[in-house]
Amino acid sequence: MSTLEHLYPERVFYYFKQIAAIPHGSGNTKAISDYLVKFAKEHALTWYQDEANNVVLVKEASKGYEKAPAIIIQGHMDMVCEKEKGCNLDMDKEGLRLYVDGDFLKAEGTTLGGDDGIAVAYALAILESDEISHPKLEVVITVDEEIGMLGAAVMDLSMLTGHTMLNIDSDEEGIFLTGCAGGMALNVSIPVTRVRQTGKKLSLIVTGLSGGHSGSEIDKEHGNADLLMGRLLYGIFSRSPFGILTLHGGLKDNAIPRECEAEILIPAENTQIVCEYVKELNEILKKELVETDPGVQVLIEEQGNAEAEILDYHSVSRVIFYLRNVPNGIQHMSQLLNGQVETSLNLGILELKEDVLTSLTSIRSSVKTRKEDLCARVTMLVEMLGGEAEVEGDYPAWEYRTDSALRPQVEKVYEELFHKKPVFSTIHAGLECGLLSEKIPDLDCVSFGPDNFDIHTPKEHLSISSTGRVWDFLVAFLQQANV
Repeated sequence: MSTLEHLYPERVFYYFKQIAAIPHGSGNTKAISDYLVKFAKEHALTWYQDEANNVVLVKEASKGYEKAPAIIIQGHMDMVCEKEKGCNLDMDKEGLRLYVDGDFLKAEGTTLGGDDGIAVAYALAILESDEISHPKLEVVITVDEEIGMLGAAVMDLSMLTGHTMLNIDSDEEGIFLTGCAGGMALNVSIPVTRVRQTGKKLSLIVTGLSGGHSGSEIDKEHGNADLLMGRLLYGIFSRSPFGILTLHGGLKDNAIPRECEAEILIPAENTQIVCEYVKELNEILKKELVETDPGVQVLIEEQGNAEAEILDYHSVSRVIFYLRNVPNGIQHMSQLLNGQVETSLNLGILELKEDVLTSLTSIRSSVKTRKEDLCARVTMLVEMLGGEAEVEGDYPAWEYRTDSALRPQVEKVYEELFHKKPVFSTIHAGLECGLLSEKIPDLDCVSFGPDNFDIHTPKEHLSISSTGRVWDFLVAFLQQANV
């Protein structure tokens, strides 16, 4: 372990550490938003803060750059808060515990928030500097990007003058994104009924999965703990009657669930056959997921005899039917871009309440009609089970722009700096560029960032050397902007 004080670029990591000390999960952004406003006041910047906590910071052009077009630098201030089982950090109230491991910056037991704290850190380091020459800078920092781009959807950007935007919300150095999928969250509720019964109480856990970002890593075919629990329950159902006491899995709709837990009640005489099946499925999944999820485990624990309110037979049947038949994962590959995912979905959160099973699913597609059709398919299944589905956070795709003047500038600066060509691509994950393109006329933008691995999981780790190289590119790009 090590501290951050002497890492390059020093001021970027200084601000990243400042940000990490402030809890800033999605929906908990007031403190980080106020910190940005405080920064603006201390550095005599023009600033705007709206009721949603979105912030715009404006710095006038350096001497000699007054006639250069303004440049928008954009990222989001919220992070996905995931932590390892047993981690005692309260991410709603406590800052992250950062440490250095070789070339990587990590957080103890939790997500790091490199997505997208690094964008904010870059922006603040540039805004405070009197040595970096630049055109007028308009820094747009949004809230709640990770839960449906809610901040960008309501943000008023009429004060902006720029039409060129650098979105710093990507995680592969040297790859500049020029388009992304649109998406939505689908909130599902299926009614259930409980009855009071006695029996042997068993605890079931599907754990040890890799998880990952439901957009950028959906093609890795990592196991979804919620759906694997459905498979487990189905297998038990065919061997013994049972009722469900509790069921919950996943924390975010845009993170592939790494763990799902359930408690069931079975006839005591069927305990052995159920335990044997769980062990059998455990071995099956270890073979099936040996490449994508080598740590997968299916565990069972006997809790003794109990009397409890459990789901009745028909409710158990509906829960299992839903988990076994709801579409998940890749649905279509792009017909235009070889090897790119076009349409997918991820059942991210599953929770059984007193009288309803709820789930939250992230749906993505670069084709609007296919996104809508997939939503309709899931909705139809839910309605057939007597439930309801409601769309949240619907955002548009960011369409590739054929007449971009920005891409040649990016290519020129990158090639001069690193003596190799950058890669221009699109991504299946959602970016705010689509929403902002609807708000800013004729917006020309690219998205980029340093290497950041295993985002949306407690294994997240940010490359320190890559962070430095992307900083060098960003500074060089701004300094040539008056040419």
